[in-house]
Parts: sequence; C-alpha cells; structure tokens
Amino acid sequence: MGNNLLFLLTFCGTLFTIVLLAWGGKTKAHDSSDFSLGGRRAGSWDVYGAITGTLVGGASTIGTSQLAFIWGLSAWWFTLGAGLACLFLGVFLAVPLRQSQVETIPQYISRYHGERARVVASLFSVLGMFIQIVAQLLACGAILAVLFDLPLLWSASISTLLVILFTLGGGMKAAGLTGMIKMFLIYLTMIAAGGLAFYKLGGWQGLQSTFPRFPWFSLFGYGVSEGVSDLLSMLVGVISTQTYLQAVFSARDTGTARRGALLSAALIPPLGLLGVLVGLFMRHSAPELQSALALPTFILDYLPTAVAGVSFAALLIAAVGTASGLALGVATTLKVDVLPRWFSGSDRELPLFRTLTAGVVLSAFVLLLFNLGSAIMDWSFLSMGLRGATLCFPLLFAVFLPGTDLRRAGALSIFIAPTCVIAAGIFKLPLVQPLYLGLGISLLIFLTAKFSRRA
Repeated sequence: MGNNLLFLLTFCGTLFTIVLLAWGGKTKAHDSSDFSLGGRRAGSWDVYGAITGTLVGGASTIGTSQLAFIWGLSAWWFTLGAGLACLFLGVFLAVPLRQSQVETIPQYISRYHGERARVVASLFSVLGMFIQIVAQLLACGAILAVLFDLPLLWSASISTLLVILFTLGGGMKAAGLTGMIKMFLIYLTMIAAGGLAFYKLGGWQGLQSTFPRFPWFSLFGYGVSEGVSDLLSMLVGVISTQTYLQAVFSARDTGTARRGALLSAALIPPLGLLGVLVGLFMRHSAPELQSALALPTFILDYLPTAVAGVSFAALLIAAVGTASGLALGVATTLKVDVLPRWFSGSDRELPLFRTLTAGVVLSAFVLLLFNLGSAIMDWSFLSMGLRGATLCFPLLFAVFLPGTDLRRAGALSIFIAPTCVIAAGIFKLPLVQPLYLGLGISLLIFLTAKFSRRA
C-alpha cells in the first residue's frame, strides 16, 4: 500500500495540510507566554483540542484495537479511563487551576509546598515527560517503518522532523486547532472502521453468537486488578502532566476551562468502543494476525484507498501530536521554573523558547538512537511513575487542603518519591510498578505529616 500512488497522495496531502495549519496560528513577536498559553484566550473547543491532541494517540486507536483482539471489551479501559480523568479534571481541578493564573504545575505547587520544592518538582516532571517523548518517537517510527518498509532509524528521523515542525508552529494556539482537526479525522477513521466492522460481524446479535460473554464482553476480562490499574494510571497521568493542564491554563476563563475538559471527557471514550469493534472483527476473521496490526490491517484491507491514506496520516499525526504536546510542556516547565533568567526581559524570548523546544525533541531523538530496540511500554511505565510520584499528591493536597500547612511534607514527597521510582527503574524491581511505588511513598509522607499534626 505504501507504493500505491493514490494512497501516497492522500497520506502526504493530509500530513502537509495539518503541518501548514500548525504553523497558521499567529504568535505575538517575542512573546513566549503567548506561544505557550495562546495569550489565555482559548475557547472551550480549543481547550478540548489541546487536551485530546496530546492525550489521544496510538494507544487510543491502534493499542485499543490490539488489546481488543486479545481480550475484547477490556481494551476500553484506556479511553474510558482518559474520559474519566478529564471528567475529574473538569469537575474538581479546572476552576482552581485556571483561577491561579499560573503557567506550570510546579509553579502552582510552590504556593503551597514552598519554592525549594519548585525546581526539584520541575526537573522530575520534565524528566518524566521527556521519557514519554522517546516512547512516542518510537511509536511514530514504528508506524512509518511498517507502512513504508523503512529502517527504524530512518522512520524515527522522519518522525522527529515531523514533531519539530508540529511543535514550532503556533504553539498552544495552533495545538487547539490542529488537535480539533486531528480528532475530526480520527473520529471519521474510527467511525468508518468500527461501523463497518460492526456491520460485517452481523450487528449485536452477530457479536453475541460469535464471542462468549466472558472475557469478550467484560471490562475485567483480563483481571480486576489490571483494569483498576489501567484506570488509576490514566487518572494519575492526566492530573500529573503539564501538557494537559497547560490547556486548562490557556483558557480565557474558568468556565471555558471546565467546559473544554468536560468536552474531552465526553468525546474520548466512544473512540475506544469503535476500536474494540475493529479488534473483535479481526480476531474473528484473521485470528492468526499479529495483534498490533489489527487496526492497520483493517484500514488497508477494508477501507477505500483514499480513505486509508487519510486514516494513516491521522494515526501518525495522533502520535506526533502527543510527542509535540509533551515537548511543549517540557519547554514551558523549563522556561518558567528552571531557566527564568534566560527569558526575563529578553527581546529574543520567543526565538529562545522555540530553540529550547526544538532542543528537547532533538535530545529525545539522540537518546532514542541508543535505544532503537527498546520496548515502548517500558519507557511509558517509567514516565508515568516519575510524573505521578512527583506531582499527583502534592497537587491534590494543594487543591483540596489549601489551608493545611504541609510544606515540609510536600518538599519531602517531591524529593523522595520520584527518587525511589528512578531507583526501582535502574534496579528493575519486579514486585511493584514504578507508579504504585512512587504514589505509595508520596501518600505515606503526606498522611504521616497530616496525622502527626493532629497528635
């Protein structure tokens, strides 16, 4: 298919159009905050586009169909968890975070846990997001490698160039627009694929007659603990990642921030159900297929060539958009919390910020060159553990218990919990996931401090 002229034209045309749109957002000269927050003028749909542009990637589409091929409805946990996380963000966090007028999560946390914790929180959260960029570059490279039979080095290089082009466009302002367009194309792809798969399976009656109720129609088909773990990972991931909350910070007001998060909560989960249908159909029609190829194979074999070209471009942009959003989050955190003197009063503030952002992506690519054969999920687990251990409970205690003096506990948590996650990753401890280890230590520190004050 990679050699089919019509496929190539629609694939490349879609990519080119979206990159042009990414560069279409006008940013004020020399104003890096306008680049990172869009001047705090984002509407609800822009906030939605910025959140989903990063949150909805390969795991929501290709990964969901892959897991559905193996377990059925259990594959819905990723997008269902993402929707519930956005619901939590919209109901509980969007208003206080937007009211704070901050630019980064460590900046918000420092108001409650002290300035000395700010730089440490920034560095650990930056490291967590940076690791995830490496994982996304691997995912982008894998898509291109499979599609065009390229060596992984070449496909990863092309992916890195796409991420840089995407990131250095209009910043957060362009992220909202391109995120909405990307989601529109992803929805078209998944509605076409999922709807056709449902029809070919014979509708609901055909599904029931083809697959036993368990495990194929159970959310806990691969285990209760695994399902709860996936849900917890998504909740922690969303509220501990600068990129998603940066979309909230960019909203024009608190109501807009809340509506954007709630739109994301409503519109992400249906994508998972459509992916589940594709996975089930491919399990029925081609049970010998490699599970990771369920959605790509369905698109190539059953959708018209032109539609397949657009669909693959949308899937690639989904992964590129995730890496791009993470890079913008890393650069913003470094600019505001770690390197403010570089940008304060500089008449070259925006070029410096763009250079820093490009440097983040290129650094991830250099690290990738030494780990081309590594597993994407290994990077993802370490990234999630670092972000969750560093920011989750310090942020939640700051939002829900702002009047309680937990500065020392916050500082200790931010120092100790992510350090333990890194140690667990280095020594490859098999007993507990890095995320659980980091969260457990962080919560223990906060609870010990809170109850010792009562004693």
